[in-house]
Amino acid sequence: MSSSAPPLSPLTDSGGDRLHGRAWGVLLVLCGAVFLEGIDVAMLNVALPSIRSDLGMSTGALQWVMSAYVLGYGGFMLLGGKAADLFGRRRMFLSWLGVFVLFSGLGGLAVDGWMLVAARFVTGIAAAFMTPAGLSIITTGFPEGPRRNKALLVYSGTGAAGFSIGLVVGGLLTAVDWRWVFFAPVILSCLILAAALVLLPASERPGPPYGRPEPHGRPDEPHGRPVPHGHPGRQRRVDLPGALSVTAAIILLVLAVERAAHTTLGWTLGTFAAGLAFLCVFVLVERRAPEPLVRLGILRNASLVRADLAALLFSAGFFGFQFIAVLYLQELRGWSTLRTSLALLVIGADSVLSPTLTPRLVARYGNARVIFGGLLLAVLSYALFLPVGADWTYAAMFPALLLLGLAFSLAYGPLTIVATEGVDEAEQGLAGGILYTSFQFGAALGLSAVTAVDVAATGTDGSPQALLDGYHAALLVPLAAAVLATVISAFGLRPLKGRGAEMYAGTKDASVGAPR
Repeated sequence: MSSSAPPLSPLTDSGGDRLHGRAWGVLLVLCGAVFLEGIDVAMLNVALPSIRSDLGMSTGALQWVMSAYVLGYGGFMLLGGKAADLFGRRRMFLSWLGVFVLFSGLGGLAVDGWMLVAARFVTGIAAAFMTPAGLSIITTGFPEGPRRNKALLVYSGTGAAGFSIGLVVGGLLTAVDWRWVFFAPVILSCLILAAALVLLPASERPGPPYGRPEPHGRPDEPHGRPVPHGHPGRQRRVDLPGALSVTAAIILLVLAVERAAHTTLGWTLGTFAAGLAFLCVFVLVERRAPEPLVRLGILRNASLVRADLAALLFSAGFFGFQFIAVLYLQELRGWSTLRTSLALLVIGADSVLSPTLTPRLVARYGNARVIFGGLLLAVLSYALFLPVGADWTYAAMFPALLLLGLAFSLAYGPLTIVATEGVDEAEQGLAGGILYTSFQFGAALGLSAVTAVDVAATGTDGSPQALLDGYHAALLVPLAAAVLATVISAFGLRPLKGRGAEMYAGTKDASVGAPR
């Protein structure tokens, strides 16, 4: 099971599979935070042209408004997840939500481009610490099984709703003044923070899952039994060399991907090589650290690794597709920001389906099969949109967009469940950090890849046909990513053998389709 310590009692006092009382209050607070993160990103996306006009930013400088957030979010996510495990999930959630409030407001007060970029970078760091802390409060507060699954599916659906609603709200607010795109989240953040102070349960500060290994034991393979909470042998030390090396590695890798379409090949390769070098340093450090930032043994969990890889590829395809769809509707078709937002709103069907349809499918078929079905629908969606024409009606686009919303509802929540299932309670923050790093790096990878392909295929010809040719070429990227994710997830469909099969057959949820 995922933990030797009992879950947080305020969330598990009620029997049965239903959520009651304070459990719903806590879940709504955490859902509010992930909704905030989704709406913040989406509103900024549609406000970028107005920001460039008002602050006099070049296209290259404007790119950094988004890239700075991605670098802060992706670069510090693993450290944020581990910090939640070491220093307390409630503490990390509340303190970094406060930072998110402060710097979101400062972004709205920016009078120069560099001020906005700096504010977005710190806001991304705040999200990197806040998000895995919130997820791990759910995964440690609800016991594994139907209740945790339902909580995670509601949580993921709310995050998706934030992004979808943010597209529309961002268009409306930008029509008034782009600064409200930053001020509106401040108001929402203050409400969430006030509710969190009252509702989030206090708990013992968690520590790493193991104390020091026995002599001659490897740090990622302790020979002794786990040291219980409160035991003097449990250490709460930050693995500073590991934190610095992995943060540098992720920032450089994300930077290389994010800037690939805007700089030279030599710069991209050099940055990528530097990122890989820091990643090698990180692995060497973790193998020798008495209290590693990332216990390498966690990567032996086949379900976790498979879910994280599928999440990376699914995110790459999803965000890459949305980016090309927006360019098609606005650049080629001449649609307004608000009209484009309303057209894409159908993708937000996942916000309704995730907490309603998906739990029933998971309970009946298990996470592995639901994920596989969602990824197949993503492949079908991208394939249907691939032959998009210069004069397509919205009715012609609608089936692909609706299928993508359904695909997201089936894949995103169950991937979150599998990526945190079977993980020790003291490492739930780390598991969440790895998952969200995968999502964020996948988004950066997908956006960079479709941009590079689009630019290469379009060339210097700005004619409508050249633009359409570029879109057609770029749309192959999300299709390929979805196909690869589907192939990876298919390995989770293999039947269990021996004792694992008996356990699978005996559980109502039956959520894992492969040995843990």
